Parts: sequence; C-alpha cells; structure tokens
Amino acid sequence: MELSKKISQAVATGKVIIGTRRSLKALKNGQAKLVIVASNCAPEALEDAKYYSRLGGVELRVYEGDNTSLGLACGKPFSVDMLVVVDPGNSNILSAEGRR
Repeated sequence: MELSKKISQAVATGKVIIGTRRSLKALKNGQAKLVIVASNCAPEALEDAKYYSRLGGVELRVYEGDNTSLGLACGKPFSVDMLVVVDPGNSNILSAEGRR
C-alpha cells in the first residue's frame, strides 16, 4: 500500500492534524506520532519540523508528491504542506511496514 492510501486511511479512521502551523504546535506539545511534509514544503517550515521532530523523537517523512497531491491524499480540495498523525486509526502508517 502506498503512502497516499495510508494517509487517506489515517484521515478517515484516526486523528490527523492538517496545516503547517497546527502541525508544528502539535509537535511542540508532544501530540504527534508522525510528521509528513510535502516535497515542496517551504524550507523554513521544513527546518522547524525537522527540529521539533528530533526534539520529540518523532519520525519525519517527506511525501513524494507536491502539496497539491498531499492535499488530495488527505481528501481535501486544497494544498497541504504538512500534517501530523496523532492517532493512526485503522492504517498501518506508523509501523515499519507502513514506511514502504
């Protein structure tokens, strides 16, 4: 299963926070279990995400597509630069198998 399908399953069945500002806030508060950023995410936001994910010991993955395709993977009609998974729901996005 590819990452976009895992993302849409996590959005549908779990708890996902969408948006750069809200995602960084969740990272700072220790709520995030996984951070996903679009390949064309703003460099400043990416550096902040890397910094806070290292502090919290949270895995950061770069989505292969751009922010528009990440938005579509989330089922949203707008672009998404960053999201955090708080609860994966029925998806296996957090497991080692989910990294493929």
